[in-house]
Order: sequence, then C-alpha cells, then structure tokens
Amino acid sequence: MPTRTVADGVQLVSHAHVNCYLIEDEEGVTLVDAGLPSMWPMVLRALEERGRNPDQVRALVLTHGHFDHVGLAARAQREWGVPVLVHPGDARLAAHPYRYSPQRNRFLYPFTHPRSLPLLVSMAAAGALNVKGVERVEPLAPGTALPVPGRPVAVHTPGHTDGHCALHLPDRATVISGDALVTLDPYTGRTGPQIVASAATKDTRQALASLNALAATGAATVLPGHGQPWTGGVEAAVRGALDVGEH
Repeated sequence: MPTRTVADGVQLVSHAHVNCYLIEDEEGVTLVDAGLPSMWPMVLRALEERGRNPDQVRALVLTHGHFDHVGLAARAQREWGVPVLVHPGDARLAAHPYRYSPQRNRFLYPFTHPRSLPLLVSMAAAGALNVKGVERVEPLAPGTALPVPGRPVAVHTPGHTDGHCALHLPDRATVISGDALVTLDPYTGRTGPQIVASAATKDTRQALASLNALAATGAATVLPGHGQPWTGGVEAAVRGALDVGEH
C-alpha cells in the first residue's frame, strides 16, 4: 500500500522504495521529506484519506537535501506556499540535489551490487532523474521542538550528508530517521537496519557515529527514508546497523 498509518498521527507515503511522512496534530500537517516527483498525487490522496487538504500543510521539513528527498519540494512551495525547512549544512544541497560527492562512485557501485538495479530503475521511472531543487529554505535548529505541527525535535545526524537531521517525536515514541538509518539500501538491495552505502553517503564513519544520537532518542518506532518501518526499538535498530557497519 502506498499510504498507511505507521505511528500515532503519522502517515507513510511510499513509492519506488522512497518514503515521506505526514505528521498531524490539531494545528495542521507537517510533510517530512518530499520524495520523488511522481509522489505528488499520492501525497494529495494521503491528505484526503485523513480528511485534510493542502491548505492544512503548514511546513515541509527535509531530513536532508538529496534528490530523492527533495522531489516535490519546489512544487509544494510554489502551489501550497509552505515554508521548507532544512539544516543549514544542507541548504546548498537542497538547491542542487545532485551536486554531492559520496565516498564511492554512485554510478559504478550498483554494478557490483546487482540487487540494487531494479530498485534504482524504479526510482528513475518515478522521476529521480528530473528533480528540481528548492532554493528558498528556512533553517531548522537541532535540539529544540520545531514550530510546526507535531513539534518534532531535529536531531543532527551528519555523515550521510553534512546537515542530515532525524526528527524525534517524543510524545509518540517515534523517530523519523531519514537516511541516517534505513531498512532498505537502494544501492545494495540489502534489507534490515543499516546506514546507506558509501555510494550515496559522504562519510560512513561519521554516519555510524551519528547512530548514537538516534539511539539516545529511545524511540520505540523508527521510520526510515527507505524500507519498512522498524517497531523493535531504536536501540536494536542501531545495534543492527553497527553490526552491518561500513559498506
């Protein structure tokens, strides 16, 4: 199913192995990450299913600025007039979502990991190669509740990108981990808790070190940028990712 409830007041929208989330409260809706361009009608349908409309989306918060998290951001900003929040360390990347240098060549890596090819092809078919960046962004401040529906607390988790942030929902025992921890790596095809491969991560050692900040949330549910939600507790997910290590 492309949309479903995955935590208290949190709706998952998933397509082509890419996830974004809607957080609801009495003040409206926060969209977390902007997926791929073809996910636009799915986000609209998810809002409708929850009895919401686009006028109730108060903000778009990006965990980071890679193309598969920025996909519909420019359109949402243009058509809905929503502010787009991102860590200052990823503001330039959000404007130019293909301009990044991972540890290993992201174009060659999949050929040594053939299980990834069907995933990457489906992402491309969903618009991954035609993402427009978003230049008008507002800075989010880690460590404090953001002034958006759901009041998520940004947790700076650098490594995948310089400005990557997870979003902690303390009152819902949930953390949206973005690509700081995923349960499906599109660049290897491997499932289970892990960091994203070096083909798309700037600094894998830093990414592994940032898992400590995720574990410190104590969340029961982890909602990743790729793969299925994890309901076995963030500490267990982090242990699994550390066991996998760099790749």
